Amino acid sequence: MKKFIAATILPAGALLALAAPAAAQPGSAATTINGLEAQGFDVRITRVGSAPLDACTVTDVRNSGRPAQLIPFDDDDINVFTVLPKPKVTVSLNCQG
Repeated sequence: MKKFIAATILPAGALLALAAPAAAQPGSAATTINGLEAQGFDVRITRVGSAPLDACTVTDVRNSGRPAQLIPFDDDDINVFTVLPKPKVTVSLNCQG
C-alpha cells in the first residue's frame, strides 16, 4: 500500500516542485504574496527596510530549489499516509520608504 501511495503521489509532487513560481506581478507586495499562497506555495519573505507592507515593492521571486521529500504521516496508528510538503518560494521586498 505504501508503494502504491508513493508511486501515485511522487509524480504529482515532482511536477509541483519543478513548476516555476509566478513572476513578480505588478501591484502590491501583498497581492503577489497572496497570489503565490493561493497557488499552494509556502511563501518566505525577505525584506530590506521597515516600511509597511503596502509600501513595499517586489524585487525578486525565486524557488528554494530544495527537492520535495515524502513525509510519513501516521494519524491513527493503523493507516500511514505519505504527504508532500508545500513547495517553497522566497519573495524579496524593498521596503525602504
